[in-house]
Amino acid sequence: MEKYNLICDIVNNDCVEVMDSTEYKFDLTYLDPPFNQNKNYNSHNDKMNPIEYWNWMEEVCKKIYDKTTSGGSIYFMQREKNVKEVFRVLEDTGWTFQNLIIWKKKSSAVPSNNKYGKHYQIIVFATKGRKPRVFNKLRIDPPLLVTEKHKRQNGMYVTDVWDDIRELTSGYFAGEEPIRLPTGERLHNQQSPIQLLLRIILSSSKPGDFIFDPFSGTATTNIVSRQLSRNSICVEKDHLYFQYCVKRLNEFRDVDKIDRFKDNYKYTKNLDDIWGSPTNIKEFTPSQYTLFEKKVNYK
Repeated sequence: MEKYNLICDIVNNDCVEVMDSTEYKFDLTYLDPPFNQNKNYNSHNDKMNPIEYWNWMEEVCKKIYDKTTSGGSIYFMQREKNVKEVFRVLEDTGWTFQNLIIWKKKSSAVPSNNKYGKHYQIIVFATKGRKPRVFNKLRIDPPLLVTEKHKRQNGMYVTDVWDDIRELTSGYFAGEEPIRLPTGERLHNQQSPIQLLLRIILSSSKPGDFIFDPFSGTATTNIVSRQLSRNSICVEKDHLYFQYCVKRLNEFRDVDKIDRFKDNYKYTKNLDDIWGSPTNIKEFTPSQYTLFEKKVNYK
């Protein structure tokens, strides 16, 4: 299997400024921005005027588009109520729609008094150009439902409904994956799960490709990309989040290893080629990371 001399960068800056200055070209972008729902962020106003917010999203999507290779992909995460605006922004900035992915949550639905409870988020998959330069048709082997009797011999293709990936809830099911402060509180209540980035990166890239995440949060995109032999550059404006991103990259945890999920995709054709070369844990040391910011020392 081919080995890659990988780039794994995390930048403490505004993503627009980074895109204006970087020479990198992106093959795949995971775009999971603040949702403008009045969350408490240290370095961001999450209660912007809606017009201002969507103008900002349009600027971000246009800059990503300009930095994306022909046929490259974007996965734009948002709340279900904003799907119309996501479609508009992507279309206005040149992207070609491919799929509306429904990420169905495993925890309880958010209740409402006068409409159906909310039980999913949307992820819009779009490409620069009519066809994706890379799309790997993954096969999974989900557990049988109580109404099913016979196990599938070769699993099933991943569809546009993802109901087998658990979100990192704030309760019991969050497990050990969420990054925590010394108080035991979670650093980031919207941390993306390893399994979500694993599916996106496996589906829409190949080893050696360049993955971009303009709102890194907790460096999940870096963590998964590196293990799949993909290059990555992630941006995090908040300095506290950035410090913990660096810490997570330099102190690689067992819970961040992706190999335990490989069997989920065992029926995928050419899985070893898609997965890339195995990464030895010894490679996850500070000297292996090119950081645009001085490394943080921890006691």
